Amino acid sequence: MSFEQLLNSLTGSLSADLAAFAPELVLCATIVALLLGRLTNLDRVIPGYWGALIGSLIAFGLAYMQVVPGDLPSGDSPFFSGLLVNDGLTVFFRLFLLLFLILVIALTVLSGVPDFEDGPDFYTLLLGATVGMMLMASANHLLMLFLAVEMASVPSYVMVGFLKGRRLSSEASLKYVVYGAGAAGVMLYGTSLVGGMLGTAELPLVAEQLGHLLATDTTSEGMSHPAIRTVMLGLMMVLVGLAFKLSLVPFHFWCPDAFEGAPAEVGGFLSVASKGAAFALLIRVATQFVGVAEGDQLGPADDVTQLYVTLGVGLGVISAVTMTFGNLAAYFQTNVKRLLAYSTIAHAGFMLAGVAAMVIAHNSGASPGTEAATQAKQLAADCVEGVLFYLAVYLFMNLGAFAIVALIRNQTYSEEIDDYRGLWSQTPLLCVAMAICLFSLVGLPPLGGFMAKFFVLAATWQAGDIHPAMWGLVVVALMNTVISLFYYLRVLVAMFIAPRPEEAPTVQSIPAESAYILLVTVPIVLLGASPLIGRLSDAAQSIANNLFKITG
Repeated sequence: MSFEQLLNSLTGSLSADLAAFAPELVLCATIVALLLGRLTNLDRVIPGYWGALIGSLIAFGLAYMQVVPGDLPSGDSPFFSGLLVNDGLTVFFRLFLLLFLILVIALTVLSGVPDFEDGPDFYTLLLGATVGMMLMASANHLLMLFLAVEMASVPSYVMVGFLKGRRLSSEASLKYVVYGAGAAGVMLYGTSLVGGMLGTAELPLVAEQLGHLLATDTTSEGMSHPAIRTVMLGLMMVLVGLAFKLSLVPFHFWCPDAFEGAPAEVGGFLSVASKGAAFALLIRVATQFVGVAEGDQLGPADDVTQLYVTLGVGLGVISAVTMTFGNLAAYFQTNVKRLLAYSTIAHAGFMLAGVAAMVIAHNSGASPGTEAATQAKQLAADCVEGVLFYLAVYLFMNLGAFAIVALIRNQTYSEEIDDYRGLWSQTPLLCVAMAICLFSLVGLPPLGGFMAKFFVLAATWQAGDIHPAMWGLVVVALMNTVISLFYYLRVLVAMFIAPRPEEAPTVQSIPAESAYILLVTVPIVLLGASPLIGRLSDAAQSIANNLFKITG
């Protein structure tokens, strides 16, 4: 090959890679523009939120254009030398994160946080964290996995403490940094163990190399072989980092303090975007480690299959403990943001049930190529579909709740439940919207939260045919649904039934704020009782089938 041909091939590959990476590039360019505007005092003329909003809309348009010309990307499309992958899961979470980013920026404009002076700095951090989360969704390499998690985490530390001069905010940021640094160190050590023992850091090759390792000189020793144990230890350490991002028990300590100290707008961003990106990465890591990329012809050895089943059961136990702890702890909270923080922990545990069922289903032990194996793989895809649907609904109901908290805070200067008493008589729209959000978080029909929980629980129940522990997980989830109703009702009782104190400040409905609240609450109703359910479910099913290479 001549030098000219080599250069042309490299340039052609780079062009395709940049096209796939276009939404992230637009956000990066927006960050640079915001920083330059800060240096040249252009932000004094053009507010920072305009640049952030325009850049986010362009990025969303580019991400949407990748879907409009045809169906979702079929199969894996690695780019940048395999560090990232462009598939249906990547496209879904790009659209998910960019839509959420646009809504959060609009909320900050309405609520006035950040102020005009600090706007460019805040939006630079917000967009930077979003870029990291988008990289988490497309990571295809252990090194990129770590870099993406850190790129999403570091700006989040600063945003939590962005309210300068507030002791509670600074304390929350410090705690978040300390826990985050510890989790990052553990995760980095885990990636080094896995990559070092298997000789590769590419996720599609990890399961294949693990199979080769078992098939060579470790056959007689099985899981007692030191090399296999080291790989599994590394995997557990990687999962620790993801558990921190998901605020799963026992890695949840940062979440309530961070949410209470941070502005409600930042709390809403972390509760949805951070969880969505972490679940995208967890699904991708879980599917690659159990050998999805190898196809039906190859599969893990029997002892490794048993190990992955044990891993699925372990995730189920963590799911049960997380949702139970989150709901019980939320019951005793008097601050709305802390209550929603524990609610976020509980919902992370609920969605983790779908991932646990997916791991169980894909390691059913059925012989490759048989009807039982096909059904197990389809069940695994159904589990992923449930998690994706849940996240889509969770975006609106959790953002709606935090948005209402932020708007009420601007007029009452308080985020305590007692200060919500009697708001129904002054701002009925915000109260009804909060009721829709909270009842959807409980999972009551006919709201979107009910359908989301139904999809996850139905798939998890079917996984009980493979391992009965999943039936127990469903029972625990249903019990937690009942428990959650009580602490959500405490907020609604204060808003609708308790009288408004005479000395309490008056809360008024502002047209622009009311329009925004309608924008984020109407989809909750539509996703629970409209044809939109089928369209979102079909899209999620297509992504899941693509992930598991199910055709037809």
